Amino acid sequence: MTGAAEIRVLVVEDDPVAADAHALYVSRVPGFAVAGVCHSAAEARRALERGPVDLLLLDLYLPDGHGLRLARGLRAAGYPADVMVVTSARELAVVRESVALGVVQYVLKPFVFTTLRDRLLRYAAFRSAAADGEAGGQDDVDRAFSALRAPQPAALPKGLSAPTLERVTTLLRAAGEGLTAAALAESAGISRITARRYLEHLVETERAARSPQYGQVGRPELQYRWRPAR
Repeated sequence: MTGAAEIRVLVVEDDPVAADAHALYVSRVPGFAVAGVCHSAAEARRALERGPVDLLLLDLYLPDGHGLRLARGLRAAGYPADVMVVTSARELAVVRESVALGVVQYVLKPFVFTTLRDRLLRYAAFRSAAADGEAGGQDDVDRAFSALRAPQPAALPKGLSAPTLERVTTLLRAAGEGLTAAALAESAGISRITARRYLEHLVETERAARSPQYGQVGRPELQYRWRPAR
């Protein structure tokens, strides 16, 4: 994006820690700049009145209303800023409504920096492909739309299955204090060795963290915890 103007991003997130993390993530992506950080829909509206914004990084659970209601109001008022949703909302009805409102990306929390970086770069590619002018044909239109599509999920390591990984992930996320491989094995109905393989995969993909659990005689056991976005 050399020579191009930076894409100005307004972070709208009620959790101050998450808001600061998202702003830091945005600032680390070449070609993007943080236009401001807001913790409510009202703050976001005021920020948009103060200066131009290209993209809203929008949480859906705001203290003064749902994020999609804010997006709908901005569209009705003629604000040209695009919207990228970052949320823990997994209801497909919410996803459908987001698409209907023209949301350019829908990112589930928790996520790591590389996930948001990929979506931002894809958005930048979309803006470039859909710059002012006229499409030469269907190929140009398809190219612009394809820039927003996420890549296919990476294949799991041999011996791991998506359903079991989903079950392990759900159990680990629900365990606030974390789980050992033995505890996970019992809850998931799998062997301890299998449980450890899945837990180590989550560590390698930065979705879990491990630490030794002391307090018993002998070798300490590893405790695994879900790793929230930082």
